[in-house]
Amino acid sequence: MNIGFIGLGIMGKPMAGHLIAGGHSAYLFSRSGVAQELLDAGGKSCASPAEVAKSADIIFMMVPDTPDVEKVLFGKDGVAEGLAPGKVVVDMSSIAPLETKKFAARINEQKCDYIDAPVSGGEVGARNAALTIMCGGTEAAFSRAKPLFELMGKNITLVGGNGDGQTCKVANQIIVALTIEAVGEALLFASKAGADPARVRQALMGGFANSRILEVHGERMVKRSFNPGFRIELHQKDLNLALSGARALGVSLPNTATAQELFNSCIAHGGATWDHSAMVRALEMMANHEVTKAVLTC
Repeated sequence: MNIGFIGLGIMGKPMAGHLIAGGHSAYLFSRSGVAQELLDAGGKSCASPAEVAKSADIIFMMVPDTPDVEKVLFGKDGVAEGLAPGKVVVDMSSIAPLETKKFAARINEQKCDYIDAPVSGGEVGARNAALTIMCGGTEAAFSRAKPLFELMGKNITLVGGNGDGQTCKVANQIIVALTIEAVGEALLFASKAGADPARVRQALMGGFANSRILEVHGERMVKRSFNPGFRIELHQKDLNLALSGARALGVSLPNTATAQELFNSCIAHGGATWDHSAMVRALEMMANHEVTKAVLTC
């Protein structure tokens, strides 16, 4: 199949690599240029999103935020300029659900399908082709794209219509943020009380408090390793979507708001590009105590 991929950052590059390894012809575009390793694997560099769309039957996007998706789709030399009836546009970014519905309607007017398919799993999941993929779109479009999703992820679900994939991702980001906060509080409490946080984490992983976040991000907190798999500024953006959506729906999300304030504190201290597990550093500043004294890597 001829596929296109736009946005080749921390997540997009390995995802595109899996599609190429699956035997597909890949037409690629990134603002920062296409990595040589993708070209060496057989990918073809394109001059614009429009060129990608002209060359590919299914076009994937993986860019940071809602305005970026809008620009890639409808800006000068955007995807919309290269579409022909019957093509499929797949947005794997994490953006606003309401704007997603508008984007989908505009693409549908060109007799093309649109799938919002945000992912969870971070850089590790992208590299290991183990992402969770949450999809919004028609059954027909989903069935067409699913073999490609299976090259990038393991848990692939059609949640509902356009926008529902993005809504699911916002819900995911609420759970992730609040669980990071809970793990951070627990390890900080244990450390301040004099217990070894590494052994506390090990013990908790055998009980009901175990989670993937305790396993992965708890280890980051103990080892002080905050190089990004998923940057705080991106998770902050996702919680903004949750809180603005909650206001529109008349729903209160008090703990989501608290997690966002902790991210805000990290960013105020220069942590926009720290991994989101570094939320614990905001808690540590308030407690004047660090979980461990190991050398920071961030």
